[in-house]
Amino acid sequence: MEIINHKMITVLALFLLSNACVLMTQSQRLSITDENQQENSTGTIRTYIVHVEDPVGNKELLKDQDFESWHKSFLPNTTLDSGEPRLIHSYRYVMGGFAAKLTHEEVKAMESMEGFLYAWPEKQLTGATTRSPDFLGLSEWQGLWRTSSYGTGMIIGVVDTGITPNHPSFTDDGSLPAPPLKWRGFCTLQQCNNKVIGAVAFQGRTNPSPEDDNGHGTHVSGTAAGNPVYNAGLLGQARGRAVGMAPKAHIATYKVLYGPRGLGDEGDILAGINQAIRDGVDVLQMSLGSRRPIPLDQSSVSVGSFGAILNNIFPSACAMNEGPTPSVISNDAPWILTVGASSIDRKIKVTVKLGNNMELDGESGYQPENYNSQEFPLIFPGSSGIQGADTCEAGSLDSLDVQGKIVVCIAGGNSANTDKGAVVKAANGEAIIIVNPVNYGFTTFSEPHTIPAAHVTNADGQKIGAYLRTWQNPVASLTFKGTHLGTSPAPTVAFFSNRGPSLNNGGVIKPDIIGPGVNILAAWPWQVVQDPTTNIAFNFDSGTSMATPHLSGIVADLRNNHPTWSPAAIKSAIMTTAYTQDLNGNRILDDSTGRPASFFVMGAGHVNPDKANDPGLVYDMQPIDYVPYLCYMYGSRTTSAFMRQRIDCRYVKKETAEQLNYPSIAVSLQAGQTKTIERTLTNVGGAETYAVNVNAPDGVNLVANTTSLVFASTGEKQGLSLEFTNNGLVSPGEFREGNLTLNSATHTVWSPISVTFA
Repeated sequence: MEIINHKMITVLALFLLSNACVLMTQSQRLSITDENQQENSTGTIRTYIVHVEDPVGNKELLKDQDFESWHKSFLPNTTLDSGEPRLIHSYRYVMGGFAAKLTHEEVKAMESMEGFLYAWPEKQLTGATTRSPDFLGLSEWQGLWRTSSYGTGMIIGVVDTGITPNHPSFTDDGSLPAPPLKWRGFCTLQQCNNKVIGAVAFQGRTNPSPEDDNGHGTHVSGTAAGNPVYNAGLLGQARGRAVGMAPKAHIATYKVLYGPRGLGDEGDILAGINQAIRDGVDVLQMSLGSRRPIPLDQSSVSVGSFGAILNNIFPSACAMNEGPTPSVISNDAPWILTVGASSIDRKIKVTVKLGNNMELDGESGYQPENYNSQEFPLIFPGSSGIQGADTCEAGSLDSLDVQGKIVVCIAGGNSANTDKGAVVKAANGEAIIIVNPVNYGFTTFSEPHTIPAAHVTNADGQKIGAYLRTWQNPVASLTFKGTHLGTSPAPTVAFFSNRGPSLNNGGVIKPDIIGPGVNILAAWPWQVVQDPTTNIAFNFDSGTSMATPHLSGIVADLRNNHPTWSPAAIKSAIMTTAYTQDLNGNRILDDSTGRPASFFVMGAGHVNPDKANDPGLVYDMQPIDYVPYLCYMYGSRTTSAFMRQRIDCRYVKKETAEQLNYPSIAVSLQAGQTKTIERTLTNVGGAETYAVNVNAPDGVNLVANTTSLVFASTGEKQGLSLEFTNNGLVSPGEFREGNLTLNSATHTVWSPISVTFA
């Protein structure tokens, strides 16, 4: 093989060290640009989400047709010039209002109409196991699973790409109870049973089949509430029992995302949530969102989730996958449980051995049995200067000689890792090594490749680059080592998991929590590769989309044990019992940097299901408690739209996000400023005394108004005041972290504190 030239090494090194996180294709960027340009274009007909007051009269006595007639009264006419109806969806449960085809000028004309509140143009959103139950400590014999009867009787509403009802994860073996009496839904699939009790799809004014043609919704549903399926795996790896977090819970699926990219219009998403609320679900599972921050009052997930909590339904949503860029977090309303993604302690290993005898461990779901660790020439096609060759895009290797060679490809670009492997295979390459650019850090994937492959970290990619620089005839070999459990460090926060601070919620720490979201094995509609070891389709997938159903299933278990707890109380129980240390006792790491994760990366920490079942104290809130915050953020019309009743913010004492009774504490301090933050704790345990311990962030003098809280009975409430003073030791623009811990003889109630120095 020819000597590796300096250009090749420079291209590889620059890509490995680049700070650009390429997660959107060029066409996706253009679609966002077009959306911004068209939003207020004169005469352009778009779909708008329109908030209006409810019609006059007793809402319990009004029919759906009465709401639709009221909504049509706001339209300039009922049809467009083409004859197409303007009204797409009429909402009754999720919000007061409708989705309709309108121009910007027609929306402006509505503003003078009695009952109109506000409107916003619809956007398009996208969708963002065998080991994870054990990793989470869920046991058949004790703890949360046992006490909650595996979520029996709970209904999880999955708003996604649909479901594959005949998959073994969703069949009914006769052990599942009938749906609870409160269930008011229906099923448009022939295969519905006591596991999948509801299935409906929304796409504009049509209702297509809710069967999953993408895979995302099936995977999510199986993770949340799939039946136990024994000897599950993929290509012989990760073999074990695949089971959802609430395996006895019911599933109701609402298909609102379509196509291979899993895209959905906000009007349809609100229609799905509207139906879920009407049907009587207990948990709203939403692994979907926007790739960019959206104001809370113009987000279908935020608006829909508030409609859920008004009906005592728990909303759980993914943080999205645009990390590690800061402040791109999605679904960041304080009434949503916002979930980030972490790794688990399982890796499907493949060892890369370089010609200098250096060994580097990577991952691959494809583990060929008779691969003999033979050395092959090592090549990086990025040296050619051909566009896309560095990331091995389709067609980029056609003019290059990679036959019989191990090809180094950079993760990212415009193709998935398995597609890169297919490109190398088509060019007659022997194998592929996928290396992370710097921002992808230490997150690697076990994927079902069709060619011998290894996915290695950025740190190991740097070593490969150094080897290529110093050896004239580079070679490498791959040795496949199968599934390994108990790997470390674990958990870590995946590079792609969205981070705060939020740009839209006024300062609430987001995400709230992290859960397993890397290399999660769960149900799939079809076999992604020919698998001689099984005829049951499972697949590995990664994302905050995979982490969120873990939390949704855990919430279903908790709700079964604590039916009187509000959504806010359950969220508090999850957050205040989370852990921030990995299995080795060290601070959980951020995969993108290899350094300890901040609260804006991991939220309160990693979910601990059994601890959440007995939190001792909770920070509780009811929907009405958000009114001072909504008035501060938006004003009377928007607050009225959220609350479904007239609110005059002139008569409301407004409060910032800092004063919400939230399980985490975020404060902004100017030089010399002092702020007092109030919290109220509700006892959900027995009579206990809690010691109040504050760990002040650097640059802050922090004093609590008491050293202990004494609770004599369940349900009792106690207030706590924390005085924060900026002591001037930290420069403006920085943030520091601390914590508040309440300790009793049997409980620890933990809250993260983040102070931003303004």
